[in-house]
Amino acid sequence: MRWLVVAVGLGSLAGCATTSSSDSTAAPRTDPYSTQFLGSDGRVISRPSSLAAAKRAEEQSWWAGDGVTGAPSIEINLTSQKAKFFKGGKLVGEAPVSTGREGYKTPSGSFRVTQKNKNHRSNLYGDYVDGAGNILVANVGVHEDRKPAGAKFQGAEMPYFMRIHGGVGLHAGFLPGFADSHGCIRLPENMAAIYFANAQHGTPVRVTY
Repeated sequence: MRWLVVAVGLGSLAGCATTSSSDSTAAPRTDPYSTQFLGSDGRVISRPSSLAAAKRAEEQSWWAGDGVTGAPSIEINLTSQKAKFFKGGKLVGEAPVSTGREGYKTPSGSFRVTQKNKNHRSNLYGDYVDGAGNILVANVGVHEDRKPAGAKFQGAEMPYFMRIHGGVGLHAGFLPGFADSHGCIRLPENMAAIYFANAQHGTPVRVTY
């Protein structure tokens, strides 16, 4: 069986290029701990991921930034697969991440948060739904899967999204313990929410090896 390592929280294929640009206050409605794989017929199949893996990712995280002042900044290390949060140069938080897999490498360099959207949706991967929102074809790619007559595309959710470069951003998602996204930087959901709340537009984000 061929496996497609794709797991962006919320049942997407890690389509990091997105269209929405507004901040939202509504909470994400789907489970961030899901993943998909290619079946023997080439179709994308969704299945729940290990809750143990999700719990382990959260246990590897910590935060001590409440009440700490100073300008925020974030450092992503692609080798250690860690995201560190600083305030005024002081380390106040750390979390494991899952960055881009081979062929979809997360770019290294110095960036800034250019967009924040708590309820971001992918414009590349998601589901084809009918007018009432019922799923007709699940886990599709808009460039690979033909849309049924009368259907519309509904992008996969990517909570606490913070864009830093092109279609690449930080957001809540599944962490299998290694790099396997399509370029985005996935965080445990609890830490994605904390980083989102503490990083403003313009926050520096440095991605290194």
